[in-house]
Amino acid sequence: MAHKTIVVMPAYNAEKTLKKTYDDIPLDKVNEVLLGDDCSSDGTIELAQRLGISVFKTKKNIGYGGNQKMLYREALSRGADVVVMLHPDWQYDAKKIPEMIAPIVAGDKDIMLGSRVLFGGRDTLAGGMPVWKYISNVFLTLCENLTFKLGLSEYHTGFRAYSKKALETIPFEKNSNDFVFDTEFLAEAAKYGVRVGEIPVPCRYFPEASSVNFFRSVVYGFQTLWVCVKYIFKRI
Repeated sequence: MAHKTIVVMPAYNAEKTLKKTYDDIPLDKVNEVLLGDDCSSDGTIELAQRLGISVFKTKKNIGYGGNQKMLYREALSRGADVVVMLHPDWQYDAKKIPEMIAPIVAGDKDIMLGSRVLFGGRDTLAGGMPVWKYISNVFLTLCENLTFKLGLSEYHTGFRAYSKKALETIPFEKNSNDFVFDTEFLAEAAKYGVRVGEIPVPCRYFPEASSVNFFRSVVYGFQTLWVCVKYIFKRI
């Protein structure tokens, strides 16, 4: 491969789903797989090491956004041209990685998202997404599209790909260490004119898959709307 692709997985208690996620990664199409473990209390680290994944442990809980920051720094230091961020909860089809990174490798896009909604609401709900989560996703995406003008079908996926240029252009280190990190990243992409695209990716929801609870989802929703307000008033 002329380009170097590194897959990064921000993990917290992902032991039950990590192997399934890893087994779906087309290892002939990526150069390295890194996992950031944010103080898991299960066997995530031991399993990742048995699978041959490079593991980076945090000394204290640094949050979902903080975990991503750590992994992006590491991927860039290893010479990555493309970085794929994949939740290790087996909700997303990692076999889609070649399709995800193709527009970046071709120089057409700088960020690609794996959308659970681009297939259509019926398919998304059939994949097990709770109705309340689907409705909130659609509402927040509408607000974000009106604000950021990116024309995306969703902003909240856990399957993303970034070019080296995107990671070096967007000042992600100043972003939140919480879940709203991803929203801030896309707001900054709009601000800096970074090209964003998406492909449809089927989703799976099941008991073992990690999912933010209702209360945290409500908090995340308000955080997302606050990012929109800050963007409108040029505070992003």
